[in-house]
Amino acid sequence: MNYTEEEIDMLQIQDTLVSLDLLEREFICDLDKCLGECCIEGDAGAPVTAEEKQKLEEILPAILDDLTPAGRRALEENGVAYVDEEGDLVTTLVDGAQCAFTCFGKGGLCQCAIEKAYREGRIDFMKPVSCHLYPVRITEYPTFTAVNLHRWDICKCAEILGRKHRLPAYKFLKEPLTRRFGPEWYEELDKTAQEYYRQYSPEKLQ
Repeated sequence: MNYTEEEIDMLQIQDTLVSLDLLEREFICDLDKCLGECCIEGDAGAPVTAEEKQKLEEILPAILDDLTPAGRRALEENGVAYVDEEGDLVTTLVDGAQCAFTCFGKGGLCQCAIEKAYREGRIDFMKPVSCHLYPVRITEYPTFTAVNLHRWDICKCAEILGRKHRLPAYKFLKEPLTRRFGPEWYEELDKTAQEYYRQYSPEKLQ
């Protein structure tokens, strides 16, 4: 496959357009450095589907004891999700910033109480797909889906660790990308990435 300059910003994988950032940027979450700050900072909750909202309501009793008092209060008062100013259904926040589903471990590490319960075998739902995908952000359009890599200062340490291990973001995010788009989509993305590297970044070939 040969790429023209007009195609260089995005790659088409089935009915999605994937930002080249996922191939060119290295990324590995470095929780020892960031302490999960992406679940604390921000001004909007994580996007969820109506089905995910229903699932959050079902599993809430199983994780209540893991949540902070402020998180429990926010969920009791506002429910598990709300419609934000842009009309999107998103998870409830504490004081407009911290996710209500967070809990804290040793050294102040912020954790997702949903994922914690899932890994302990107490529930069968890992967490919303949008959370699992981060720092990838999905935007739905009438005829295609855009797949972009969000960048902010909090994740600088993840980019440094990714560069150290030479791991492209799309490979670090294989599990959530496969969960969202399916194994055939991810296999096509990987093959396209290798073709792209052969033409433009042979040093990234693995």
